[in-house]
Amino acid sequence: MTIAIFGANSEIGAEIATLMAPGNNIVLAGRRMDDLERQAVNLRHRGAREVHCVFFDATETSTHSRVIDVIEQEGTTIDVAFAMFGVLGNQQEAERSGEEVHRILHTDFTAQAVLLTELTHRMKQRGRGTVVAFSSIAGARVRRPNYVYGSAKCGLDGFCQGMQDALVGTGVRLLVIRPGFVIGRMTQGMDPAPLSSTPARVARATVDALANPHATNIWVPAQLKVLAAVMQLVPRWLWRRAPR
Repeated sequence: MTIAIFGANSEIGAEIATLMAPGNNIVLAGRRMDDLERQAVNLRHRGAREVHCVFFDATETSTHSRVIDVIEQEGTTIDVAFAMFGVLGNQQEAERSGEEVHRILHTDFTAQAVLLTELTHRMKQRGRGTVVAFSSIAGARVRRPNYVYGSAKCGLDGFCQGMQDALVGTGVRLLVIRPGFVIGRMTQGMDPAPLSSTPARVARATVDALANPHATNIWVPAQLKVLAAVMQLVPRWLWRRAPR
């Protein structure tokens, strides 16, 4: 099986690669090639059949199609693809800079939607394949302290729900993972929120969900599904006071 991780420099992406390495062909796509090459050595030691590193800049959406073509040249086809990239951004900066707003929305929504479309289009033609997208509890109901990032995740979640419906009967599966606060590089210096996870836990939950053909939407941890439902009931006047 050929597994492509777009945004393999991310901590969750690296954990997923490690878990799925034994017996599989792994494609690591990202910007920091030196980091990817180090990962590749580790994955080969862990039983990966082949490991290839490909330069991929998610923000350059016009290149997404070409990068997939490079990966799938010479008859290789992607069986499972992960869209792992994203930025948290700077909310305070975004409130005074349209450029920062564009950076966050472009990376966390537009670039994601473009890649998911390019991947599923090819998979539909073959009648098989799985794509994994990462939403967030931040998109369940947008909060004042991080409304730019939250709105990007909210838009992505809606896009994925529509795409899931469009893929019914095509043989292609879109699995959506919705983590809560993940303790890692992206959130360094921030106080962990309730029901926090680690990259390793999110990766394990994702790989377990892949093994379940009926799984479509996974919360990590599972209790977040209940929290997301409760969040919708909080009055607006109180919700705007919600902490990060």
